[in-house]
Amino acid sequence: MAIRSEQSRQAILQATMKLLDEREPDSMSVQQLSIERIAREAGVSKTTIYRWWPSKAAVIIDTFLEKHILQTTLRDDLPPVDALREHVVSLAKVYAGHEGRLMAQLIAESQYDPATLDAFKTLFWRPRREVVNRVIERGIAEGSIRDGYSPDELAERIYAPIYFQLLFREGSFDADTIAAGFELALHGIAGRSG
Repeated sequence: MAIRSEQSRQAILQATMKLLDEREPDSMSVQQLSIERIAREAGVSKTTIYRWWPSKAAVIIDTFLEKHILQTTLRDDLPPVDALREHVVSLAKVYAGHEGRLMAQLIAESQYDPATLDAFKTLFWRPRREVVNRVIERGIAEGSIRDGYSPDELAERIYAPIYFQLLFREGSFDADTIAAGFELALHGIAGRSG
């Protein structure tokens, strides 16, 4: 039974990604997608989907996370600043493609749907933030990241430019631009004499 359940779960995740992939002929937006359409594409019942997830948003977020976490690891074998820089660049690389447009849609949908916002924060944002905060805390303890600010405040300064670019489609997601933005966040905007 467990093997069959995992096969159904994987079929649901794959069907969801296929339906949301704009490169596919029958793709649709997050707003257009329904549990019924996912069930039909995956060859399962709606009940099967609701056994695993409470909402469409939760299915989409899990679908996104299946690939996202693997592509945007935050290494703990590097010095904290290097680990954060590498993570920011890998995140931008992912967001430059289809996954970025999917993320932008999820963020947009969460602005008017409290359940989607809660699912987004619970399943994606907070767990990722905890991982980032641990690296920042290690950097503060080692002296490579300034103290006097909370890890949350520092993480916001590092990641806000990426989400700004993602949502407003301003600027570039190429590695050099993102690395330069990271350096700006790291060193601040104060002049050398100030």
